Amino acid sequence: MRIAIVHKDRCHAKKCGQECIIYCPRVRTGDETIVIGESGRAEVSEELCVGCGICVKKCPFEALDIIQLPEELKTPVTRYGPNAFVLYGLPQPVAGKVTGVLGPNGIGKSTAVKILSGQLRPNLGIFDHEVSWEEILQHYAGTELLEYLQKVAAKNIKASIKPQYIDFIPKAFKGRVIDLLRANDERKKLDYYIEKLSLSTILDKDLSTLSGGELQRIALTVALSKEANFYFLDEVTPFLDIYQRMVAANLIREIAAEHPVILVEHDIAILDMVAETVHLGYGKPAAFGIITRPKGVRNGVNQYLSGFIDEENIRIRDYPVVFETRGHESDVEREILMDIPEMQKTFPGFTLKVSGGQVRRGEVLGIVGANGIGKSTFAKLLAGVEKPDDGKVFDTVTMSYKPQYVTPDQDCADTVEFMLRQATRKFDTSYYQHEIIEPLGLTRILQSEVRNLSGGELQRTAIALCLSRDADLYILDEPSAHLDVEQRLVAAMVIKRAAEEKEAGIMVIDHDMYTIDMLSERLLVFDGVPGKEGAALGPFEMKDGMNLFLSNLGITFRRDKTGRPRINKPGSYLDREQKAAGEYYYYNAKETELAGKGAEEE
Repeated sequence: MRIAIVHKDRCHAKKCGQECIIYCPRVRTGDETIVIGESGRAEVSEELCVGCGICVKKCPFEALDIIQLPEELKTPVTRYGPNAFVLYGLPQPVAGKVTGVLGPNGIGKSTAVKILSGQLRPNLGIFDHEVSWEEILQHYAGTELLEYLQKVAAKNIKASIKPQYIDFIPKAFKGRVIDLLRANDERKKLDYYIEKLSLSTILDKDLSTLSGGELQRIALTVALSKEANFYFLDEVTPFLDIYQRMVAANLIREIAAEHPVILVEHDIAILDMVAETVHLGYGKPAAFGIITRPKGVRNGVNQYLSGFIDEENIRIRDYPVVFETRGHESDVEREILMDIPEMQKTFPGFTLKVSGGQVRRGEVLGIVGANGIGKSTFAKLLAGVEKPDDGKVFDTVTMSYKPQYVTPDQDCADTVEFMLRQATRKFDTSYYQHEIIEPLGLTRILQSEVRNLSGGELQRTAIALCLSRDADLYILDEPSAHLDVEQRLVAAMVIKRAAEEKEAGIMVIDHDMYTIDMLSERLLVFDGVPGKEGAALGPFEMKDGMNLFLSNLGITFRRDKTGRPRINKPGSYLDREQKAAGEYYYYNAKETELAGKGAEEE
């Protein structure tokens, strides 16, 4: 089965030579396989198209996709119109369980939840008439989804949805935090959530003044406070530290005991801990998406990371994601780039102390710790945005800084390409195109205005912008936020290669343990009391740093047979064994034995 996709936001028929029509072999024989429609954009006949792919290669704006689908995918769940996005498969809400959905952005997860919550009626790919619920239910007769969709058709489903992009909350609701929370306290558990998510200090604040982490906790509280039959939570971890992520995970499991929960999450460690089953999403973003049948979370995540889905016999990625404990070790003798001096920075009610250390050329230094403990302040001190108490400014090395919260100027109409060209003279070099632009997926958005980018597009642009500048030290604050699993993997590879190629030092502040694990050669650990005092300790070798960090957190990680780190269940055999041995993240002699027992506990 073949589908043709025309990306409306990239098709500019008036600005090109209509190469898709000129070079189409079927058009040359007299068929109207491709025409310019009334909308001024190309329209492709899927019945006449032979799938040669010439139009895809010739289009100067990369606005076309011709895709050969597996033969068994005959009837889609829904399609947004001719030559538009098509979705195959739906996740299955299960009472008493958290159902995970793991897949790239733009693969149809939001479309699926609109259908499951009753906001969108699926059309089964039919456009010549309005598809009735009777036709839909007949199509799903004999499947596990039939009973649920019958409730949706009868409008007996009330869904509570936590959106992916939380920056829209202050625009939708004007006023104080407490007013928003009270307006949604349908389950009468507001005080409980305020305590668990540490919201008491921000209740009287205006929503427009909140940070990303505060907005994330507010959004989760609102979603969990509603009385609903079905809870859909889209990315609950961005901007939350590992402590807050653990609290959020426990709250999600509590609500799942009463009602079905579907969780879309790119922090695999948290998804692995919370979900009992997982649906994998694959396909081509903005073109088509396929959602698989449910799998056990361990096998499902491992299949996704390997890039091959066993049951479907489908390869979804050309390369596997590999975790190696030796990846933190380097055989190269690193040259010292700079010394981090002992320093102190005091704000009203908060003090940060830095014990000093060294940054090496060509290494990525991971930085971990709770929110509000001084990590971003430390980055700003090194970047020269803030000055330490003694007033000294670091001018021995040049720095490039990507802030935690990336917000474009809404009055600026600059394109992505213009901004990047302003930052580097190497834009047209093959190295820059192959090592920065293509891996980060920026080719298709180069002509887009920065102010119109989505959260993930904006994050990838900010990473590219930071790495484009000439500097000795690069500091990236939460580069994984709003990126899906594959984008995080690619971003990690781009950052590591940039450190080696530029012989620069790179510091990465992040709360995603997988990102830190893939990136870091050494670790800087922040300890203290959030909002009151913080101390920068290290840098440590990865094993020592993670043991210090995770011991303070009170959780242990193990590695399964693929090398993937996984959170141990609190109080389990592995958890007790590792804590007794002081091994919170890596194994020594007992690695094989513990990994086997971990699989048995599953």
